[in-house]
Amino acid sequence: MNRRSCLALLGALGAATAGANPTKPESARIDKLIAAVGKRTDISFVRNGKEYNCEQAAEFLRGKLKWSLEKVFTVQDFIELVGTRSTTSGEIYQIKLAGGRTMPSAEFLRQELLRVDKH
Repeated sequence: MNRRSCLALLGALGAATAGANPTKPESARIDKLIAAVGKRTDISFVRNGKEYNCEQAAEFLRGKLKWSLEKVFTVQDFIELVGTRSTTSGEIYQIKLAGGRTMPSAEFLRQELLRVDKH
């Protein structure tokens, strides 16, 4: 591959990754999902063995999304890449329900998304 071809390829790759953000509708769905999580008072978010209230969880998810934005195109990507597990420990995030039962955060976020999408 000659130099001109390499430069053209790099330019095309840069252009493709520059637009690697969610579309406006998907970004709005992600924002609504995070906001809905932040408003919950009946559950807690368990990350790396420590419990956080939902307002803290929403703040954390917003921050982690900023660091992962080049990989997130859809709300499903957000759930899988941001809201499922710790990138440092690999531990799956959990949601602790009012009765003490826990569930994987991905399952909870999918259920919450269905609820949010209906409104």
